[in-house]
Amino acid sequence: MGLFKESSKAYAIFNIKCPRCHKEDMFDTPTFSFQQPFEMRERCPHCNLDFFPQPGYYYGAMFISYIFTGFFCLGFIMFFHWVLDWSMGASFGLLISICAIFFVFVFRLARSIWININYSYDPSKAKA
Repeated sequence: MGLFKESSKAYAIFNIKCPRCHKEDMFDTPTFSFQQPFEMRERCPHCNLDFFPQPGYYYGAMFISYIFTGFFCLGFIMFFHWVLDWSMGASFGLLISICAIFFVFVFRLARSIWININYSYDPSKAKA
């Protein structure tokens, strides 16, 4: 699939890879691991990109996460309450369960989107 080939932004974002070389993971642990879920590498081991270029760098990722989670929650509750006619309590109970399971993924995805907005793929760094 062309959208998810190794040199595309979508590949780096959704696989949570380094935005410059697309070779190394941004986090040491797997995405759905709850051991050290927020511990991010300082630098890319392959191309040496600094993942923390300045203090407060990932402040913008918080807004991405907030917007995504907000729209997801609204759509989820509307679908389960209005379309499937679930009670409000059951809809919110399921929503809280889903958000608790996918919180780490959304956190990492927001950081991946934010750093990919600011850095471009460099084929020379990928081969080095």
